[in-house]
Amino acid sequence: MANPLPDAERRRRRRKRRVALIAIYVAIAICLAWFFESQATTTIIFVRHAEKAAAPADDPGLSAAGQVRAAELTRQLRDADVIQGIDAIYATPFRRTVETAQPLADTLDLPITRYDADDDAALFQDILSKHKGKIILVIGHSNTLPRLIAELGASKRVPPIAESEYDNLYLVSIPWFGKTKTIRLRFGAPYLPPSTD
Repeated sequence: MANPLPDAERRRRRRKRRVALIAIYVAIAICLAWFFESQATTTIIFVRHAEKAAAPADDPGLSAAGQVRAAELTRQLRDADVIQGIDAIYATPFRRTVETAQPLADTLDLPITRYDADDDAALFQDILSKHKGKIILVIGHSNTLPRLIAELGASKRVPPIAESEYDNLYLVSIPWFGKTKTIRLRFGAPYLPPSTD
């Protein structure tokens, strides 16, 4: 007949098992927390560049009204997330988009990442690989924003943006699980459609 273990030895083995179980539970909790954090909702804010100047025709900067709108965009977005704020800013290489982004970039001390307006796949690949779970601002053009939003699987019903319409701000939320959502807001001086009189 085997000798029974002394009480002290049994207690020591039980304590080791408890410590091992606690360590396993802590490791599982850390892994789950990391997984859910890495799968957090990504929010992309889409804005058209502000009002452009009349000249030069090939690559105009912002007009005085455009500079006012860029300042308003900065006021609206500098505290977009009360904890961290905008994490990245993307703009096409044109002066009007860069000048729209610059006041906010300066305020938040962020670089402006240039993207090719004709390569949506590269833009989304870059955003979703580098900024998953973050808040990103993308400044584009009236003819590119509806397409970009639709390609993300958000709303395919984004109306065309008129040539003189600059006040749209689209929030696209991309959850790690579930449906992508689009919210349309307005900022700055309102767009007034031309009179049909």
